[in-house]
Amino acid sequence: MADDDQDKMAEEWGAMADEDVGGGADGGEGADDLAAEWAAMAEDGDGGGGTARVLNQDEIDSLLGFQEGGDSDEQRSGIEAIIDSGMVSYERLPMLEVVYDRLVRMMSTSLRNFTSDNVEVSLDNITSIRFGDYLNSIPLPAMLTVFKAEEWDNYGLVTIDSSLIYSIVDVLLGGRRGTAAMRIEGRPYTTIERNLVERMINVVLADLSAAFDPLSSVTMRFDRLETNPRFATIARPANAAILARLRIDMEDRGGRLELLLPYATLEPVRELLLQMFMGEKFGRDSIWENHLATELWYTDVDIEVVLDEVSSSLGEVLEWKKGTFLPLQATPESPVELRCGEVPMFVGTMGRKSNRIAVRIDKRVEGEQ
Repeated sequence: MADDDQDKMAEEWGAMADEDVGGGADGGEGADDLAAEWAAMAEDGDGGGGTARVLNQDEIDSLLGFQEGGDSDEQRSGIEAIIDSGMVSYERLPMLEVVYDRLVRMMSTSLRNFTSDNVEVSLDNITSIRFGDYLNSIPLPAMLTVFKAEEWDNYGLVTIDSSLIYSIVDVLLGGRRGTAAMRIEGRPYTTIERNLVERMINVVLADLSAAFDPLSSVTMRFDRLETNPRFATIARPANAAILARLRIDMEDRGGRLELLLPYATLEPVRELLLQMFMGEKFGRDSIWENHLATELWYTDVDIEVVLDEVSSSLGEVLEWKKGTFLPLQATPESPVELRCGEVPMFVGTMGRKSNRIAVRIDKRVEGEQ
């Protein structure tokens, strides 16, 4: 029945196309094409009661989420969007930006003294990245320095690109100004180059330690220098890290220095780095604290006077019955203890004042240090 309906519909469209004489030649050709398309669709039916339609590439891209317009690098498929949605949005650490700003200022001075040249250090950006993605994105050749934060008992990574390596070597070995540093690619770094770069790294790590001093005292110690990213692994590939990209310019020479700190390394000072400004107390109100301390002096507390204490075993307690006597060793001259709850406060002597039993406080009980 479905095939008969499709055949009838195709015949009706063909008849309408033959009778259409007012649309001109173009209109007739369009109607013929439309009738032919409907006929082809009817013939393609497999008898299952439906028509089989094949999507073209544009429709497939639209369903998968391709965005039209813009550069090809900015186009993302729907599958990629689903994968990227699994990326964790890591928290911002406002005080870390202050630390890096302090580091930039200190490095500008330190590297000027180190190179005896005009050095400008600038912070490009601070981003969160997975450690494995960062290792795969390092352009080679480069030098990767692994350093250890002693007090935090974890590691960090400093990456120096080839441009900065050759610039530092050229400056320290007396290269003339106004000439770009000569770069020889395709060979391993020499011992002299590694030693010179290591000296610069020690200067950077000393500045990094000093930049963290206002928050937390930490010593950044040089551990090793690697040229292969696989040997500079300090965290699992999926672990999150904070990457700071620094630009170092020495007139017409320079390069990039990247500082990577895993979130696990910063965990001991995470609460400090979450502060919006130095010394923030996370909602602590000193006015309320002073008011509370003042009112505590007028608070009523219950004081208990303990005349004597007797220790008994559980077996003896179970044998107690009506009429059992508990002998006490206290006498009228024995000292008594004044307690607030379970805390001993004072030691005094029992007495009488007017018609009431009174206690004269002799000394204060010193608590455990």
